Amino acid sequence: MTETREQLLLEAFAGLADTLVDDYDVVELLQTLVETCSSLLGATASGVLLADEHGELDVVAATSEASRLVEVMQLSASAGPCIESFRTGRPVSLADIRDAPPEWSQFRAKALDLGFRAVHAVPMRLREQIIGTLNLLGEEVGELPDDDLIAARAFADVATIGILHARTIAQSTLVRRQLQTALDSRVLIEQAKGVVAYSHRISVEEAFTVIRQYARSHQARLSEVAAAVVRRDLRL
Repeated sequence: MTETREQLLLEAFAGLADTLVDDYDVVELLQTLVETCSSLLGATASGVLLADEHGELDVVAATSEASRLVEVMQLSASAGPCIESFRTGRPVSLADIRDAPPEWSQFRAKALDLGFRAVHAVPMRLREQIIGTLNLLGEEVGELPDDDLIAARAFADVATIGILHARTIAQSTLVRRQLQTALDSRVLIEQAKGVVAYSHRISVEEAFTVIRQYARSHQARLSEVAAAVVRRDLRL
């Protein structure tokens, strides 16, 4: 029997909730989040920007190198819908990227060059605390349906609560350390992707799949596997 979209959404929320256990892997949580958004909300690609202890954004999870490049372009230019969403704490949508304002010209050019035509950015926030943005990119022009926007905001809320956790709201030092750990882990993962891609002559996306599958099958953290690959202690 084919599952309905509502059933799939409920299962996705349950799956995200299952990751919120003691000592969970933040990077794995966010990677699951973006993959879920791409598969259930009709996004061509998705990504997450997370702020470090100084409030500077960086790419922590993405479903493709293309989406990662678009977000990096926004970071380098300090302008774009994702940056705007983080600054204002409100969702920002561009149904047609060609209509982006002049100050977002670098983002517009890179996004169009990579085949994206629409973008929707959702803040990751809990009350007044904003820690990043969830970003959905589409290859077709058009608004994000209201139901999909509600689901995206709910997914972002689940991830935000997971990262901050109830006890960390009153423990800002722990929050900053956890966010910084996620950002530091992503640097190692990017390096490991390059190592595996080069050694196997495969794409960066395929290399990430290899690393992630190894981590899952061995019940290890992505960051730990990546560090071992970078140190050459592990050859995948």
